Amino acid sequence: MIDNKISIIGDPVVDIQRSAIGHRSTWTGLTYTKARDAGKAEEAEKIIREAIVETGKIQGAEIKAKCQDPENVTCFIETFLTPTNLKTYEVEYRTKTEDRVYLEFHHCPLLKAWQDLGFDDATCEKLCDMAMDGDRTIAETMGFEFKLEDTIADGCKTCQITYFKK
Repeated sequence: MIDNKISIIGDPVVDIQRSAIGHRSTWTGLTYTKARDAGKAEEAEKIIREAIVETGKIQGAEIKAKCQDPENVTCFIETFLTPTNLKTYEVEYRTKTEDRVYLEFHHCPLLKAWQDLGFDDATCEKLCDMAMDGDRTIAETMGFEFKLEDTIADGCKTCQITYFKK
């Protein structure tokens, strides 16, 4: 069972960001489930993944251009995850060096939107994996490796993500 807890409540900027992220994930979730219900799940997943990968390439290039030392994983993560993003996803650093950053995300606003829509756990897990294609592609665009371990959508307490040099 998915437990997508939230502990940062009442921060106006975080609330606005979570709402925007949730709105975006509602579109993706409904696009996928409507296509699935019409018997076109494979086609929809392929198209959604392609769009998310393209978004990751764009976002990765923007981050790389802003990062003062794009070969430093800490510089990358501090450019990518703003203080508002850290609070939005309730992120905790476990390791933070120039070669490796290991993070735990305690909340996911995308997942919250899918849960609010009443999607079952398997659908949430599928949508989460599709969404993570963006993060995988951002890492690739930066020239880093990406490792996704536990996810909240898979019933774990946190999402565990590591970015590291190849």
